[in-house]
Amino acid sequence: MIQISSTISRRLPAEWEEQSYVQLTFPHQNSDWKDDLELVTPVFIEIVTQITRFENVLLVCQDKSETEKLFINLDKKQFDKITFVEIDSNDTWARDHGAITVFEKNNDKEEKIHLDFTFNGWGNKFEATKDNLITQNLKKENYLKYKVEKIDFVLEGGSIESDGEGTILTTSECLLSKERNPNFSREEIETKVKSYFGAERILWLEHGALEGDDTDAHIDTLARLCPNDTICYVAPPTDKSDSHYESMKKMEDELKNLKTINNNSCKLIPLPFAPAAYHEEDNRRLPATYANFLIINEAVLVPTYENRDLDNLALSQIKKAFPNREIIGINCLPIIRQHGSLHCLTMQFPK
Repeated sequence: MIQISSTISRRLPAEWEEQSYVQLTFPHQNSDWKDDLELVTPVFIEIVTQITRFENVLLVCQDKSETEKLFINLDKKQFDKITFVEIDSNDTWARDHGAITVFEKNNDKEEKIHLDFTFNGWGNKFEATKDNLITQNLKKENYLKYKVEKIDFVLEGGSIESDGEGTILTTSECLLSKERNPNFSREEIETKVKSYFGAERILWLEHGALEGDDTDAHIDTLARLCPNDTICYVAPPTDKSDSHYESMKKMEDELKNLKTINNNSCKLIPLPFAPAAYHEEDNRRLPATYANFLIINEAVLVPTYENRDLDNLALSQIKKAFPNREIIGINCLPIIRQHGSLHCLTMQFPK
């Protein structure tokens, strides 16, 4: 485990702090998207288009020249904000195979460090060998300008939320999964996570999960830390007979009992439980969630699911947490066919 001396302090910035760029990994014929490429490619293009209105994009792709052609109609100023990088990948979930950036202060000097945790396909569910090498390859080709710290510990970016002030929110179902770090106890995992990120405390949620979610209850599908001690979270379904109701109600009760670092209650903003969606091949429920939004400079990109009333309600609720940012809905119904959503596809890098 990394030991940080008393003269060195670390901080994991909040997502709403100023960013330099967002990384995505583009879908291709050799990924799980092979049967859905025509459906999902326009969604990726829309996400990149919206991000480049506000900041840069680092786009990992299989074929640089072919991928560039897909953006030929983009405004030149926006096109120039995209850096296309040709690196092989298994899949496209940059939130979980991308580097997590921390600020490290040593005496009066502060620098950024990219933490490259091990990615094993959410507990060895899927092949992820190529994805696990993406950060090292980006560094090798000099696309990551700061130190990259390779860490022999399984952790995905979607499993943690940071307020930038020493608090991390996570779920026990994910972080304590025996397919991730089987040799460590809860106490040891908590100590490691605090050390890696310079955190003062870990807030654990013991309940809450979405059917069809391969991540074992990533926090970014359930509850999100927002500015001013605010948490946006997925409310229990209004239909009490829904299989999610009991678990989500217990999660809501847990959130109501959470305290800020100053022992105050958090401000809670409920997001509507997303409309039920099912994969037509196996009728498996898909993990639609409005909590899987991406915060970028001056805007928030929110997944929508072709349900006008619920989509609009989600957008208006998220606006309460980010009153000074543009709230932009992006139809992610095609994305959840592979059991993730908008935030899962992206990884921001702080300025």
